[in-house]
Amino acid sequence: MSRVSAVTITAGAVISAGALTTPAHAATIAVPTITAQGGFVMNNGTGAALFSKAADTRRSTGSTTKIMTARVVLAQPHLNLDTKVTIQKAYSDYIVSKGASSAHLIVGDKVTVRQLLYGLMLPSGCDAAYALADKFGTGTSRAARVKSFIGKMNSTAKSLGLKNTHFDSFDGIGSGANYSTPRDLTKLASNAMKYADFRTVVKTKSTKQKVTTKSGGYRYMTWTNTNTLLGSYSGTIGVKTGSGPAAKYCLVFAATRNGKTVIGTVLASSSAANRTTDATKLMNYAFKK
Repeated sequence: MSRVSAVTITAGAVISAGALTTPAHAATIAVPTITAQGGFVMNNGTGAALFSKAADTRRSTGSTTKIMTARVVLAQPHLNLDTKVTIQKAYSDYIVSKGASSAHLIVGDKVTVRQLLYGLMLPSGCDAAYALADKFGTGTSRAARVKSFIGKMNSTAKSLGLKNTHFDSFDGIGSGANYSTPRDLTKLASNAMKYADFRTVVKTKSTKQKVTTKSGGYRYMTWTNTNTLLGSYSGTIGVKTGSGPAAKYCLVFAATRNGKTVIGTVLASSSAANRTTDATKLMNYAFKK
């Protein structure tokens, strides 16, 4: 009896002192070091912050901006994802002029809104982003519709309480006024993941889509996700890469293991490989917390 009591007391003492005091446990959950200038991870179920590095410092976001582009589209009233959009020359001209990432949309093709979302989020098509902004903005001119769509992006950011976020473009290629923070982008992604169609798109490694050509025939478009965590990190469910001269290398990521979902962001990492390594470190850490 006394021996059992002693064990119980000892266990209680360890618990009250905190399990982190044991060297072995402390080593397994050491706070990771990342190359990214900013980072944030939270438990998606509880919203609890699990890691923070310059989490509220505003930075250029690159194509992680497209998370908001998709979010605005999916929130449109009476949305029909099978509605077809005719690809305009302006979209391809824009890609060429900006040297932007592309879904290789072909002028005259009729592509569904759903397909545009795949083209937006997998190969990070700025042409797909332009097409969606043109479709879902309001106004009598393309410029007015794009301006309206960007306005919707900013009003959505405000409604979600993203106080350190502003958009001046539909794709992240702006004029210097496109910024967010690791915390805000993580919150945005968490909200976007509430949409089943968004979840379906961002967890897709690659897709082959049949689109209607100008002549009434069809062609197949194949898009591969730029998020290499899909297929390389067990449990990955999304969400979006980003890069650019100012943004450097960014990644908003999410994974689920044993019923626990963690979601986070790294901004301004030093390379594409390092942003993936940074995200992997943060998810490993978050799952142990």
